[in-house]
Amino acid sequence: MSILRKDHKLLVTIVKKGRAKKVMKAAKDAGSEGGTIMLGTGVGIHEKKQIFGIDAIHEKELILTLIPEDILADVVKEVSEAAKLNEPGKGIGFIIDIKKTIGISHMEYEEIEKEDLDMMTDDVTHKGFDLIITIVNKGESGKVIDASNRGGAEGGTVMSGRGSGIHEKAKLFSIQIEPEKDVVLTLIKRSQTRDVLKAIEEDVKINEPGKGISFVLPVEETVGIHHLLEETETKE
Repeated sequence: MSILRKDHKLLVTIVKKGRAKKVMKAAKDAGSEGGTIMLGTGVGIHEKKQIFGIDAIHEKELILTLIPEDILADVVKEVSEAAKLNEPGKGIGFIIDIKKTIGISHMEYEEIEKEDLDMMTDDVTHKGFDLIITIVNKGESGKVIDASNRGGAEGGTVMSGRGSGIHEKAKLFSIQIEPEKDVVLTLIKRSQTRDVLKAIEEDVKINEPGKGISFVLPVEETVGIHHLLEETETKE
């Protein structure tokens, strides 16, 4: 079997509550394998900030979609048209580069790593921080945090979401069920990224079908982690 090499990008789409399913369907129709939806609130420039003198709460849905770069343009086009993102007040979308992904072993290609995490020997590449985002089935976040701690992380933040992947197609009375998800955010020193990913891969079995996915985003600047910065400077 021939192996294709592809990069991945993360498409983040924010729309009004109730419109996420259209985004997910459009992304899948264009070739994406699924996504994760999280709830939030916010106010856009085209939304009223107050109603009768009371602060307005506008519920939002945030969709994370991991996309191979070769179909990125098609997915973005379909999502933009389905969600009418080019119309004022309909929502926004943006694309984030990804350094490393695990949990996609079922795909018939291997990933190009922008920075080989197994060969990071230059002190310059070790400076700074990465954000590891891990999406697993609800109730599995504890395993992710424990594994991250074993790899050198100091903790993590868990958010709730829902979504479906290629291995999740359950239906009830012919209605598609979107399984609940745990989304774990782990801020980690770049020098420890490889160890944390390896621990997650081993303890969570994330490369097994249906177990989840984990990917790394580069962090440009941080605040509120003085103890980690001081520790890094001391070692230097």
